[in-house]
Amino acid sequence: MPSIDELEAYAHENHVPIMMKTGIEFILELIRNQAYTRILELGTAIGYSAIRMARISPLIQIDTLENDPERAQVAMKNIAAEHLESQIRLHVMDIAEFQTDQQYDLIFVDAAKAQYPHYMQQFRANLAEGGVFVFDNLNFHGMVEDPSLTENKGTKQMIKKLRRFRETLMTDPNCLTQFYPEVGDGVAVVGLLRK
Repeated sequence: MPSIDELEAYAHENHVPIMMKTGIEFILELIRNQAYTRILELGTAIGYSAIRMARISPLIQIDTLENDPERAQVAMKNIAAEHLESQIRLHVMDIAEFQTDQQYDLIFVDAAKAQYPHYMQQFRANLAEGGVFVFDNLNFHGMVEDPSLTENKGTKQMIKKLRRFRETLMTDPNCLTQFYPEVGDGVAVVGLLRK
């Protein structure tokens, strides 16, 4: 059974992006405080955050999506080693193809950054009353504030989209957004006003 330290070490050694420590602690605290039990995670990677969330309570049920078959295989192994298969359902598929009528207390988004607005649109009907979206990496290693930190054209485009998305979250009257720039790599908690 891999320890949390081992999962973190594996992610570091294999360049697998997982939530920063302050970010994961923040989200676990949110789940505990709000007693959230139904969670959708977009971006499983190696199963690190799903495992951490499921460990909080046996009542927690998680649907998690990963489109990279190799990473999904590692995640399945890690989930099985923790005996959490009854709590975590891993869907190996493109997020855009996932359809469900399930209502979730928490929709945790940590997948393709440029797609954040689409994911929010796609799953807003799946957010339960009183539930929230949580978006990670809204600072993107400081590059959203300071685009000169990268020369990569693709990254610059993605940063522009992230900045626009961040601005939308803060100004859309239908979004109740709390942005925590100092948590992890920039985390937003977003509730939706029902029309």
